[in-house]
Amino acid sequence: MKRIFALAAVLILAASTWAADGKTVSYKSGDETVQGTLYTPSGKGPFPALIVIHEWWGLNDWVKEQASKLSDQGYVTLAVDLYRGKVATTPDMAHEIMRGVPEDRAKRDLHAAFEFLAAQPNVKKDRIGAIGWCMGGGYSLDVALQEPTLAADVINYGHLATDPEALKKIHAPILGLFGAQDRGIPPADVRKFGESLEQIGKKIEIKIYDDAGHAFENPNNKDGYREADAADAWKRTVEFLAMNLKK
Repeated sequence: MKRIFALAAVLILAASTWAADGKTVSYKSGDETVQGTLYTPSGKGPFPALIVIHEWWGLNDWVKEQASKLSDQGYVTLAVDLYRGKVATTPDMAHEIMRGVPEDRAKRDLHAAFEFLAAQPNVKKDRIGAIGWCMGGGYSLDVALQEPTLAADVINYGHLATDPEALKKIHAPILGLFGAQDRGIPPADVRKFGESLEQIGKKIEIKIYDDAGHAFENPNNKDGYREADAADAWKRTVEFLAMNLKK
């Protein structure tokens, strides 16, 4: 899985001036205490909720902005921090930090995030979803694999699985957004993933953007950002989440 994201080294992480308006929260993950950034919609709950999972850069301002924008759509959002406070500023640093994250610890942290949201009095316990990009897209799929009551899952160019026995564990409808020019996740693999889920009766919607590569939704990816495709991906995400989490 991790080798895929080394191909995202074309990204140039631009300095962001966006100011986060979320609240830092702490919660238990096994014997450890971890932190995330929580965003709450205006108005009276309870609300549906989302686990928001960062790219290989870490929990930076762009991911916090996505969590804030999704909160504006009516979701309690928890932007998790799988790097425990570290944020990369170069591709080499991102690759090094990512490689140092034990996969079992990350999955434990994501389960803890799910449990944290489910315990909030302003969250609808049966309307929790997950979304992630790049590395986080792969982990978003992992959330669907390990949380049987997850209500929706969005995978933005993240690693895939095709083992039928593993895929049987998924109960959440899935939206997958990918670039046809992504050298780490080729369209053939994406289609196989979708076909594997359809064959076992799972709900899956996939969009492959012909002229896009990896990380095409992030404007900090100066060479790979595709504005029109990113806008379409956002529209599809908003509609998909509303259909599955607000009904």
